[in-house]
Amino acid sequence: MANFFASRTFTALSDLHPNMANLKIIGIVIGKTDVKSFPDRKNIGSERYTFSFTLRDSPTCFVNAASWGNEDYIKSLSDSFRVGECVIIENPLIQRKEIEREEKFSPTTPSNCKLLLSENHSTVKVCSSCEVDAKLLSLIHLPVKESCDYYSLGDIVANGPSLNGKIINVLAAVRSVGELKYFTTSDRRKGQRCEVKLYDETESSFSMICWDNESILLAQNWMPQATVIFASDVRISFDKFRNCMTASVISKTIITTNPDTPEANILLHFIRENKDTNVLDDAIDNYLKESINWFSEYVQKTLYRTIDSSCGYIVNEASNTCTTCNKDSAKFKSVFLSFDMLIDLTDHTGTLNSCSLTGSVAEETLGCTFVLSHRARSGLRITILSCKLADPVEASRNLSGQGHV
Repeated sequence: MANFFASRTFTALSDLHPNMANLKIIGIVIGKTDVKSFPDRKNIGSERYTFSFTLRDSPTCFVNAASWGNEDYIKSLSDSFRVGECVIIENPLIQRKEIEREEKFSPTTPSNCKLLLSENHSTVKVCSSCEVDAKLLSLIHLPVKESCDYYSLGDIVANGPSLNGKIINVLAAVRSVGELKYFTTSDRRKGQRCEVKLYDETESSFSMICWDNESILLAQNWMPQATVIFASDVRISFDKFRNCMTASVISKTIITTNPDTPEANILLHFIRENKDTNVLDDAIDNYLKESINWFSEYVQKTLYRTIDSSCGYIVNEASNTCTTCNKDSAKFKSVFLSFDMLIDLTDHTGTLNSCSLTGSVAEETLGCTFVLSHRARSGLRITILSCKLADPVEASRNLSGQGHV
């Protein structure tokens, strides 16, 4: 990049030091946070707004920049550029970085400095691609960490809860990008989330959650089964509800889309070679999701209660009586809620209809309390004694119908 700054029109980020003035800087935005607000200590009752981003102008140097101000200025400035765009910054304030405090929440950078943009003195202008050197644009595909410094998804799963809370790097392919979902927290703050399914040679499906608008916008442009990402500094957590490991995008995270590295190219070759298998896996996932949605609408929560030792059979909630002895359930000493259902089991050879999924097996399988319908169909009756998730590779291979018409 030496020739790029030869004219000295722009100051290289590697040359920055505190208290420099009247600077003009150019770089590509490789990371960006959402706008946030904080109570203004100087003006009680009002709020100050801020956002930050990471700027890069060479393979070896990138810096963090931040801006504070009123709501209109900060939101307008934040909306004026996105990750992947080149910007020219004039008259930023150059400050020394407080490494221990700031890098706890911001991306780790090789520079000892940071940029502070003010409404009264600084300007930010977005460059068109034709105005920028191609070498600068290519930096968007260069990870901010060493290309070999990452965990495979299989390693994360294998290490399990021992990685809970750790911040690591991940190289993976995008399997699918979920829908944007909105929520409201207990203290009435609004939020959003988008779940991205990742995979690599070692693991067929792994969840990464995007919580901020900037990473969600980035994820919306990823092409499933055609995009590879290098996510630096994501937080790994153990999801107790789903009993699996997940990754979360945080304020320290910088995601490089389709990184230009040997390791990423190997992974890209792998996903291209296995695209047909992945399409089948996704078809199975979609079928299962649709089946679950249909089931939840169809069942109408028909509840039954298992009664005490004097009878031991089920109570129909609609009539509130035992289905065997017709006694009023109010007279029973002990009752507990349970569910019972009929399901169909399918593999490449055919389907078993009206299989009973009941009691603790149903609870473990579905993660909730269910029991079998009292309307047993005629014919062959199957009762499930245990149930667990199948190996995705084996299921994919069998359901593809190898050796069967």
